[in-house]
Amino acid sequence: MKMRYLTAGESHGKAITTILEGIPANLEISKEDIDRELARRQGGYGRGGRMKIETDQANVLSGIRGGKTLGSPITLQIENRDWINWEEVMDPFGDSGYSQEELVIKKETKIKHVKPKVTKPRPGHADLAGSLKYNHEDIRNILERASARETAMRVAVGAIAKTFLKNFGIEVAGHVLQVGTVALDKKLDMELEELKVKSEGSPLRCVDEETTKEMIKEIDRCKEAGDSLGGIFEIRTTNLPVGLGSHVQWDRKLDARLTMALMSIQAIKGVEVGLGMEAGKRWGSKVHDEIFYDDKFYRTTNNAGGIEGGMTNGEPIILRAAMKPIPTLYQPLSSVDLETKEKFKASVERSDVTAVPAASVVGEAVVAFELAKTFLEKFGGDSMEEIKANYENYLAMVKER
Repeated sequence: MKMRYLTAGESHGKAITTILEGIPANLEISKEDIDRELARRQGGYGRGGRMKIETDQANVLSGIRGGKTLGSPITLQIENRDWINWEEVMDPFGDSGYSQEELVIKKETKIKHVKPKVTKPRPGHADLAGSLKYNHEDIRNILERASARETAMRVAVGAIAKTFLKNFGIEVAGHVLQVGTVALDKKLDMELEELKVKSEGSPLRCVDEETTKEMIKEIDRCKEAGDSLGGIFEIRTTNLPVGLGSHVQWDRKLDARLTMALMSIQAIKGVEVGLGMEAGKRWGSKVHDEIFYDDKFYRTTNNAGGIEGGMTNGEPIILRAAMKPIPTLYQPLSSVDLETKEKFKASVERSDVTAVPAASVVGEAVVAFELAKTFLEKFGGDSMEEIKANYENYLAMVKER
C-alpha cells in the first residue's frame, strides 16, 4: 500500500490531526518517540510566545496497539492549548463575522477573547492571495490554516517514519548552517552521530559553538528592531541502499520528491541537493564524483549529494533549504485593507523572530517520510517481517554485482 497522510486543523482551532496510511504492521513505536520529536520542533533561540503556551503531545486515536502498528491507518491528534483563548472566534458554528463595532458591544457584555475580523493582509504571507482565491472577507480563514502550526503534525508523522527507517539502519539528521548573515564557514568533517549530538546541544541547532554565539547576537539585534530573520539548514542521511527512486519517470525521481517535500514547508524558498547552485559554476571535472571499487562500489567525494539520475547511489543524501524571514513583523510593513482599500500597516499576529532551528526539525520529518515512502515502494509488504526479508534479498543481490 502506498504511504500517505493528510493533516487537518487550524492554528487556533481545538486541535490539529493527521491520518497516516501505509505503515506496515508490527513496527514497534512508543508515544515517547513521537513526543520527543514534537519537543524538538518547539525549541530554538528566537521562538515566540506560542511556544510558552503549547507543550505538544500526540494523542494516538487508532492504528497502534500494545506499542506496535496494526497495518491500519494511524490517527494522531495534538490539542491546541491556546484554543481556550480563541473559542468564541474559532467556534465551528459560532458567529465569526465580528466587526470592530461588534467587538466593542461584546466587550461591554463581558464576552472575552473575541477578536475582530482580519482585513489587513501581511506582505509575504498567504493572506491576500488566499482571501481572493477562496472569496473570504475575513483573512483569519486563511492565516489559521496557512500557519506553520500545521508542521507539528508533520513532525509527528516524521517521528513514525524515522522509527521505521531506523529498523534498517537509516538515520536522518538536520542542523542549521546560517541565520541571517551569520554562517557556519567551517568544513563539516564529522560522522552523523556527532553532528546529531552537537546540534542537539545548541540552542540554534548549529554544530559550532562560536557560530552559535554570533547567531544569537544577530537574533537579538533583529528582535530589538522589530524585524525577523531567515536562514539555511541542512539535512543529512546515512546507510541508504543504492536504487531508491527511479530514472524512468519525472515523478519517481527521488531528488524531485525530496525537494518538493522541503519546499512544501512554510517559508522555504530554495532547496539544494549536494553542490546545488555551486555545480553551475564549476567545470565538470570538479563536479562529478569518480567511481571506485574495493569489494563494493564507492566514491571519495559526494558532490551529487547521494542522488544520481533520480536514484540513491549509496552515498549519504545531503540537502539544504533556505527559509525566508517570517512575514509577521512587530514593525509591520505597509499593506492595503481588504475592505476599504485604504493603506494601513499590516496586522500583527504573535510571532517568532526566527524559526530556522524549528524548520530544520520539520525538514528532517518531511525527508524521513519521503524516504520511508520510497523505501516501501521498493521493498513493500504488509508487515515488518516481510519488508525486512525483501530488503535483505535485495542487498544480497547487489553485493553479488
